[in-house]
Amino acid sequence: MSKEIQPMSDQPSTEQDYTMGYSEEFLQLLHRRSAATHAAHLLPHLKPGQRVLDFGCGPGTISMGLATAVAPGELHGIDLEDSQINMARAAAKAGGHDNATFHVGDVSDLPFGDDSFDVAHCHAVLMHVPDTEATLAEVKRVLKPGGIISSREFILGSSFLEPGAEETAPAWETFGSLLAANGGHPQMGRELKRKFLEAGFTDVRATASFDFFGATEDVAFFHAFIMAWFYSPEVIAAATKFGLATQEQFDEWREGLDEWKNHPGAVGAIGFGEAIATKP
Repeated sequence: MSKEIQPMSDQPSTEQDYTMGYSEEFLQLLHRRSAATHAAHLLPHLKPGQRVLDFGCGPGTISMGLATAVAPGELHGIDLEDSQINMARAAAKAGGHDNATFHVGDVSDLPFGDDSFDVAHCHAVLMHVPDTEATLAEVKRVLKPGGIISSREFILGSSFLEPGAEETAPAWETFGSLLAANGGHPQMGRELKRKFLEAGFTDVRATASFDFFGATEDVAFFHAFIMAWFYSPEVIAAATKFGLATQEQFDEWREGLDEWKNHPGAVGAIGFGEAIATKP
């Protein structure tokens, strides 16, 4: 999380450029992701021999499954943050994914030629990119005619904690305001179909799903993640500095979060919109 909210630049990222930051707790959330659970809408469209771009690949936890699905084809992952690329490379080596290659780079200026890929995939990336149109144009450039783009993106308005949904709604709204102040798009998941069509893609298929936290251990994990990240001194300082929330509000939300965790009926969910489309 950035201590000073500012638009993201086109230069290689630092922690200050990325709303979520790279805390240990957020990395744990990333490592819970896989192609089977977070790119299930895309997997039926993958075939052996395809060449796939995974832009904003992070530590590569989804990339590994995509690489397996297209082997002996190629998987190329790209991310702004070199620490994430190092983790992805280590995961590929440990898993024997010889067809997976990872690069530090910017999706707004991809280091690939025109018509290079059969598939371009991202997860929770467009929600952080200020210029969605330019990003989609660049991804479209490197896709082959007939190639497909796939994205799964956050929907703030469909995310919740229950019980206590009404009480915690202002906290979700504060997170959305922080994301927007950093150039992001809190509702990108429900805008995907329109964004793909406006970018000139065809045959757009839109769906939705949740990351759901219902089991006791999952509720405990989500509670620990929110406590460590959203209630960190950096996030509280940014929110108070920009007039989005007060320290007193954070204290109230923290108490409510503890009550939620300890309730036997506690569940939580992060809503996501998904879309797949074709380059003409």
